[in-house]
Amino acid sequence: MDNSLIIALDFPSGQDVSNFIKPFAGQKLFVKIGMELFYQEGPSIVYQLKELGHRVFLDLKLHDIPNTVKSAMKGLARLNCDLVNVHAAGGKEMMQAALEGLEAGTAAGSKRPLCIAVTQLTSTSQEQMNKEQLIPVSLNESVLHYASLTKEAGLDGVVCSAWEAGMLRENLGQAFLTVCPGIRMENDNVQDQKRVATPEFARNSGVSSIVVGRSITRSADPLTSYQQWMEAWKGVNK
Repeated sequence: MDNSLIIALDFPSGQDVSNFIKPFAGQKLFVKIGMELFYQEGPSIVYQLKELGHRVFLDLKLHDIPNTVKSAMKGLARLNCDLVNVHAAGGKEMMQAALEGLEAGTAAGSKRPLCIAVTQLTSTSQEQMNKEQLIPVSLNESVLHYASLTKEAGLDGVVCSAWEAGMLRENLGQAFLTVCPGIRMENDNVQDQKRVATPEFARNSGVSSIVVGRSITRSADPLTSYQQWMEAWKGVNK
């Protein structure tokens, strides 16, 4: 999934998704289904998008005791998603249990969904982490620690900001996935994100895949916006 642009379908209903997808007829997208959409529509929205040929990142950020996460992942594996995630803060045992569940729920002869772990949310600042999480180290140290733990647990990569991706590649290898939200064009509103970066910066930092939501989904012309984002992400010269 290297060099993918994942569209965050942060919509309240399946009908909103259908309306958004229509202009992309014939294109195979990589889309993200988060909690807002999944909790309203359930597994049916995953099936609908997979039937249209799109790849799906089911972004539910599981964080619970190992047995609960294992059982949940066993069920999610049956949805035939391409990518799922957990919170690295749940610990190594929980992450290992997540993989066990995915493997148990994946049909024989099929490839299990890739599994990545959230390190620090891109809406989290250094000050918030220090004061609210009581983690006294720098953001970089925290992200590297969580990412290292994720790799030890056998997961495929992490969710992080583009600002940490180069450090993770250097320390954990090129094959370790870095999936980065908080990507904005130079003049975009950063909204509720703190650690934002441009698609060009992400590309030059060796990011595996970027996640883009409102800049495309709330555009007056989503198809054109998507094409512009793809050009910026892939480094296409006009």
